[in-house]
Formats: sequence, C-alpha cells, structure tokens
Amino acid sequence: MQTATSDKLFSEASTCIPGGVNSPVRAWKAVGGAPRFIQRAHGCTITDADGNDYIDYVGSWGPMILGHAHPAVLRAVNEALRAGTSFGAPTAREITLARRIVDALPAIEQVRLVSSGTEATMTAIRLARAFTGRPKIVKFDGCYHGHADALLVRAGSGGLTFGVPDSAGVPEAIASQTLVARFGDLDEIERRFHADGDAIAALILEPVVGNMGLVPPPPGFLDGVRRVTAAHGALLIFDEVMTGFRVGLRGAQGLYGVHADLITLGKVVGGGMPLGAFGGRRAIMENIAPLGPVYQAGTLSGNPLAVAAGIATLRKLQAPGFYERLGGATRSLCDGLASAARKRGVPFSAQSVGGMFGLYFRASPPSSYAEVMQCDAEAFKRFFHGMLERGVYLAPSAYEAGFVSCAHSDADIAATIAAADAAFGP
Repeated sequence: MQTATSDKLFSEASTCIPGGVNSPVRAWKAVGGAPRFIQRAHGCTITDADGNDYIDYVGSWGPMILGHAHPAVLRAVNEALRAGTSFGAPTAREITLARRIVDALPAIEQVRLVSSGTEATMTAIRLARAFTGRPKIVKFDGCYHGHADALLVRAGSGGLTFGVPDSAGVPEAIASQTLVARFGDLDEIERRFHADGDAIAALILEPVVGNMGLVPPPPGFLDGVRRVTAAHGALLIFDEVMTGFRVGLRGAQGLYGVHADLITLGKVVGGGMPLGAFGGRRAIMENIAPLGPVYQAGTLSGNPLAVAAGIATLRKLQAPGFYERLGGATRSLCDGLASAARKRGVPFSAQSVGGMFGLYFRASPPSSYAEVMQCDAEAFKRFFHGMLERGVYLAPSAYEAGFVSCAHSDADIAATIAAADAAFGP
C-alpha cells in the first residue's frame, strides 16, 4: 500500500497547521503513524490521496448514516447552492428542518439551529443555568460534550469530585463549577444531589456513550437520573449529538423511553454539513434571545446548505425498516469480529446500539470508564494498522465509537470480518 502522497501532504500541513490537522484525533497520535489524506468518498468507501480504497467505519465521525455522497443529499445541497450559500436572514428550509426535529423527538417543543455540537452543548448549559438560577453542572467521566470550557473536565481518582481542567487555558474557577461522576453509578448521583442539589443547574450525559468506545446505559440508569434531577429541580440534558437519529428515528430518548428537558443534536441532523441544534420544553427555550435574556447567535446558524443536507437525510431515515436493517448490519459486524477473535484466542469483545458500535481488547464489553481504561490499547494499535493494510478504515483511537451506514452491504461486512481474521492472527 503506497502512502507517499499522504505522507508528503502531512509534512506540508505540519508547517502551517498546528500538528498538521484541524482536529486532534486526525493526527493519529493514539495509534502512531501519519494520517491518510482523503481525496473522495462514495457509499461506504473512502479513497486516499494515493488512490487506496478503504471500507469506512468512521463516516465523518457519525453523520454519514446514508453513506458518502448520497445522491439525494447531493441534489439537495446543489439546489440550495445555486440560490446562494448564506444570507444571514431566515429561510423557509429552516422551518422545515426544525419541524422535522420537533415531530421526531418527543421531548423537543422548540429547537434552535447552530453550526456545531459544541455550540449546542455550550448553549444548553448556559440556558440551564439561567433557567434554574444555579451555577453548577454534573457530567460523567468518559462523556465528551464538545470543547467548551465548562465541559473540558474529567473525574479525579475515587468518588465524585470537583472537576479539574482537562485542557490548558481552562481556568480552575470555571472547572470547579463542573462536578464529575462515574457513568452508570446512580448511587453516586443521589449522594451528590442530596449534598449539593440546590446548587446544581443541570446534569448532562450521553445517553449512550460514544466517546469511550460505545457504552450503553445500565438498566434503569437513565430513569434514575431523570427521577433524581426532577426531584431536585435540576434540568436533565441529553447530549444526542452522536446518538440523535443514529440509534433510532427518535434518538436514544425514544429507544429508552426517557425524556430529557433539553436535547443537543449534531452530526446526522446536518447530513454531513456543519450543523448542530438544541431544543427542549417551550418554557425553557423561550429564555433564548430574542425572547429571553440568554444570548446565543451565529452568523452561519441554519445556513441553507447544511439545512438542505439535513432535510434530505432525515427524509431518507423515515423509510420503513431503515433502522432495523442498519441495526442488523451493525450487529452482524460485531458478532463476526468477536467470532474471528475467539478463533484466534484474542481477548476481544464488541457491542452495538443502532448504527453505532464499540470494539474492545478485553474479554467482555466495558460498562464504565474505569473498565474502558483496562482495554489493551497496544493491541488496538496493532489491529488498527492491520485493518488499514487490508483496506478497512477504523477510528484511529481505541476510545471512539464506530459507525455503520446503510451503504455497507453484506459483502462489505463479510470483507471486514475476513480482514479482521487476518489482522487478529500472528
């Protein structure tokens, strides 16, 4: 496999872009080596600058649920493009997309479109603080909610702790307003709210965690945090930037039957274009400017190209049986990979929810951040490069979820399992 062109491009990029990339995980620091520069993509196949083809399980980190360059999405974007790229004024398509979101997600009565998932979560936190008049938030270890200052914190060792900055440039005064708990530990949440409930504005979580591999919620956990937050007058925020329209038409809230007060969205909802959203109960959302005192604005919020891509994508997701087929393909992939590992005697496990999956070099799927950290990261590095050499493109980190699209055929899944059988080998 030739990589000379990608290597040259990475070297050139490193002279004018920090680390040679515009998002850290693209640098492949977690797995070693230089990243492939992608030239084009179609369906479930991406092609790098050296002409190498790969079966893609990154899918632009989740949005490409229909596959790359889907004809309906391209038509919609091209039509919007011919009318102009951005106006800084309302368009009718914004109403269409907002209505589709409101109709699909039962907890959302009103929605505001933004340009990224980070914007969505950042504003949801600000809105929750204003609505409740309280300063603190609770997040869980292993849950990533974008790079806003208040959310770049991690858990300390032991029990529930005050957050410490997880990035340079985040003042401890800001991080100290964020409490970090163990995902899945409802007793810990109950203790924290019993002690500090009057100061907690909101609890935010990924209902299905996708930023430490893939970790579903334990049975009863989401119901439990819903009960605790409601009892203490705090808002519950579901970060569905990853799971929204990815695990089901009604998101994780529909899958588990638990409704949050605020929902954040991104990825699939923009059809591969830069778009995010946040929404919730009307009484909360009416605190956003221009109706209320919580300021939020964005020059490119709800821009015509992203909105057109989102509408076209969501329309396709309503086809009968879409999610059943997507979920079945994802389960087949996980089952096949696990079977190949067993044949080779490799400690390995996999699990999926909807069109998301997680791969772990440990005997059983993890249920917590601590268990994720027990996975064999070195084994994943070898596996990642082994799969890459055999034409399969996985996320370049042991701690990221993977994504299947409706463009992945049975033959693609079978080819991936065959590649894994070889990559697991001596």
